[in-house]
Amino acid sequence: MDRFIKVTLEKHGVSCLARLLDSEAPRTASAVWDALPLSSQVFHGKYARNEIYHLVPAFAPVEPGPENTTVTPIPGDLCYFTFNSDILNTPSHGYGADEEVRAPEAIIDLALFYGRNNLLLNGDQGWVPGNVFATVVEGLEEMATACQSIWMDGARGETLAFSRHEPGSRT
Repeated sequence: MDRFIKVTLEKHGVSCLARLLDSEAPRTASAVWDALPLSSQVFHGKYARNEIYHLVPAFAPVEPGPENTTVTPIPGDLCYFTFNSDILNTPSHGYGADEEVRAPEAIIDLALFYGRNNLLLNGDQGWVPGNVFATVVEGLEEMATACQSIWMDGARGETLAFSRHEPGSRT
């Protein structure tokens, strides 16, 4: 049976529905599912183009490792990245004032790609492959409009939330 998660921009009041890729990325899909709900400050991608994401402390008892990776995510892909503070705490990333990012443990980046022509190449780090663990099946167009608003108007005060979607409930 398929499992679904709801991805929400809380201040914008917009959600989309994504199907977990249990066959393609079983370790990552399970790690995310078991950790839900997750929410924190949203950021818009600086290098990857059409991406929103949030950063949370590592949550998996065992890191899933690479599976179903890509460096060219397509619209509707949800990706999982693992970073440490050394990678994110560079001046070009702009997270210097965020104490959570300075923590020595792993930091998880859960990202939603909402448009085309994404390339996971970072000038400081090189290629940054992500695990594609889910794909949006409903509501991407509305979410993309809200994501563009974050890009143009700013992300301050906006929260990106991931939660389980129970069958029969509305998006």
